Amino acid sequence: MFNGSPLFTGGAGSGESEIRRWLIEQDWLEAIVAMPTELFYNTGIATYLWIVTNRKSKERRGKIQLVNAVSFFQKMRKSLGNKRNEIGEDQIAEITAIYGDFATGPHCKIFRNEEFGYQRITVERPLRLNFAATPERLERIKDVELRGKLRTALVKLTDIIKNRDTFTTKLKATLKAVDITLSPTTLKNLIAALSERDGTADICTDRQDKPEPDPDLRDFENVPLTEKIEDYFEREVKTHVPDAWIDHDKTKKGYEIPFTRHFYEYTPLRPLEEIQAEILGLEAEIQQMLKGVMA
Repeated sequence: MFNGSPLFTGGAGSGESEIRRWLIEQDWLEAIVAMPTELFYNTGIATYLWIVTNRKSKERRGKIQLVNAVSFFQKMRKSLGNKRNEIGEDQIAEITAIYGDFATGPHCKIFRNEEFGYQRITVERPLRLNFAATPERLERIKDVELRGKLRTALVKLTDIIKNRDTFTTKLKATLKAVDITLSPTTLKNLIAALSERDGTADICTDRQDKPEPDPDLRDFENVPLTEKIEDYFEREVKTHVPDAWIDHDKTKKGYEIPFTRHFYEYTPLRPLEEIQAEILGLEAEIQQMLKGVMA
């Protein structure tokens, strides 16, 4: 038996997810039973019974059963700390019957193993920057002496340039004309300091002329194992951001078991008239109490 969080949460690649992945891909996870709360003396958190076996019956192979037994309890005559509920013989028999019947119902749902799996893909978007040697951007340079030299040398590069290669070429030529030599690292840091993100600028590319990703625009999507990544990406991502792509080297497989989501029941909101009447009734009651105090 486990508490409510460790084996349900944790993203793809985490220790918790790897435990879920191993159990499910080995087809050892037979069922999970959600138990009532307040069953134990020192905690009131939700607990779950995980039934693990390497000897599944034929009908259970490749499937996982979820049993929602949170309402199968009886109140104790006297509480013991957080322990206020207990499971009686009748409730035990009902829970056991639901588990044994292995049939979908109000308290039982059955899923194929792969329905809990997903592939976490990394969605990248291109880096777009503009460049200019404005006084404001030059202030970002920590080396005060170098900053002073560049402020004088780069007075002709204050106009916005929206292509990194073009700006780099002009910058190198300008520095060479005034006999300023910078190390590759310093030059790279200088170009970064003189840049700002600009959605209208040209895409920055690497030496292979491939788009560079913008870390600030990086996003992640969980694609169900039951669906092809390409189909999901075209429908859910490319429709909204046509310039996006997937970094397949970062794709990870994970498993999650959203137990409560599968048993969620929508509760309609109370009518506005009913709420308003209750508020008016409370106001009248408060006014009556105030009259009694003031009398």
